[in-house]
Amino acid sequence: MEMETVPGGNSPASTTSTTSTAATPAVPSPAATSSKLSQLTESLKLEHQFLRVPFEHYKKTIRSNHRIVEKEISAVISGVGDATDSDLSGDEAAQRLNSLVSRLQGLKRKLEESGRMENLQAQRCRARLDHLESMDVENLSDWNRTRLKRILVDYMLRMSYYDTATKFAESSNIEDLVDIDVFLEAKKVIDALHNKEVAPALAWCVDNKSRLKKSKSKFEFQLRLQEFIEMVRAENMMRAITYARKYLAPWGSTHMKELQRVMATLAFRSNTECAIYKVLFDAKQWDYLVDQFKQEFCKLYGMTLEPLLNIYLQAGLSALKTPLCYEDDCTKEDPLSQESFRKLAQPLPYSKQHHSKLVCYITKELMDTENPPLVLPNGYVYSTKALEEMAKKNDGRITCPRTSYTCNYTDLVKAYIS
Repeated sequence: MEMETVPGGNSPASTTSTTSTAATPAVPSPAATSSKLSQLTESLKLEHQFLRVPFEHYKKTIRSNHRIVEKEISAVISGVGDATDSDLSGDEAAQRLNSLVSRLQGLKRKLEESGRMENLQAQRCRARLDHLESMDVENLSDWNRTRLKRILVDYMLRMSYYDTATKFAESSNIEDLVDIDVFLEAKKVIDALHNKEVAPALAWCVDNKSRLKKSKSKFEFQLRLQEFIEMVRAENMMRAITYARKYLAPWGSTHMKELQRVMATLAFRSNTECAIYKVLFDAKQWDYLVDQFKQEFCKLYGMTLEPLLNIYLQAGLSALKTPLCYEDDCTKEDPLSQESFRKLAQPLPYSKQHHSKLVCYITKELMDTENPPLVLPNGYVYSTKALEEMAKKNDGRITCPRTSYTCNYTDLVKAYIS
């Protein structure tokens, strides 16, 4: 007798359920331990973003604090030099020096606050390293549950559910393992762009100027163009021309075509019917800027452009996807029998598996030559291991867990897999 199924098919053996546990704990076999170690290794390969985001945030804070110190110290030294060179009276010199001392005291307070912030971020990096180091075969299930929570928080933050993400992280005690503060920083810029304000986004570009320049980002240029367009929309032409000379002209060497197109709006105005210029005044341009910022933000911190939840779901669905999943008789136990999953898996390739596998409905273990499938008189198939254990507990009687059909163990027929 030959049997073969495909993942997601309608064979009784291809579905899964919860298995009962024995009274005494089972000792993991060497093969099971090796499989878990393999899972552990593969899991760690996916944690690049988990470590890089807090590290990049830490580096950014250090750079920002360094710039503040350089600026303030330079100003104080310059002030001392000016006071020395100028012919000031005693009272004037004392007043000037007191002003400089007050400035240094302000710098000290800033450094104390900055130091606390740096320590907090260093602690977060340490917590994530400790979390990865705590991963082993014994606690793999708990560790994976924590990772699932991290993935859900990441999805909530990317979808702008900030309050829900914060409460979920607090209730799960994983605040140091998620990037809420980083996304709250981005929220200020996103909210401003939705309100058609570019100032916070431009300030963000200034703070990250060197990084954006290395990646050859044109986000700042797009912001400047939009600000120019808004001046033209308000028919403030002289101000728009002055703005273009100061902020757009420096981009001419690299973005001349786009610059010429936008400058032409001075003649076509916001009520033009010419499609090539009319689109520049479309309100959707602000939505484009929001999307552009999200992409630049993710690149800056080494994040994936897609939410981690989407990536994991698509990877899993791609492994399950077969032509049989889209047929009318697809079993309900197959995730791809649901329309929402079918839609998500639509652009994904089919699974590359050349051979089907039979998985026992009861034990979730693979049925092969070492654990062959047995067929009940009602046509349902389960593993030898599961049915032997059931027969021992019930005086040789077998009860199908899905149909409640009962028979003797001797009535079972062995199936052969080709």
